[in-house]
Amino acid sequence: MAHTHRYEVECRWEGSTGVGYESYDRSHVARAIPAAASLELSSDPTFRGNPARTNPEQLLVLAASSCQLLSFLAIAARARFNVVRYEDRAEAVMPEDDKPIRITSIVLRPRIYLAKGPSEERVRALIEQAHRECYIANSVRTDIRVEPELHFVD
Repeated sequence: MAHTHRYEVECRWEGSTGVGYESYDRSHVARAIPAAASLELSSDPTFRGNPARTNPEQLLVLAASSCQLLSFLAIAARARFNVVRYEDRAEAVMPEDDKPIRITSIVLRPRIYLAKGPSEERVRALIEQAHRECYIANSVRTDIRVEPELHFVD
């Protein structure tokens, strides 16, 4: 019998939009239940947000990056590959002239460090499998590409 996973979050904002579009504060707080930690968020600075805070667009890219990382580590562990480090510097593009405005692509660029043993071809096959099994990549319409860089270490 299949299990349905549910995810709850809370977002909270206080202020006044009565001051007009140019002046109201976009800062808000979010929490993923049951985690105690909260995130201080705002809109993208282009949309008058606070550049010192994370914005929803960044969270989408972060979710894609984190999901790929977790999917790959799980698959690698089951294959008995010894991954010793995984770093990703992901990037998204949101062109304003392509309506409706949306993030049209996300590129994940993981640097993966593994102990010697598996072939590069086999590791790349597992990276692709992880991408196919990534819940976030399967949940959005945005094109998500993975461009890995592999390092085999002693």
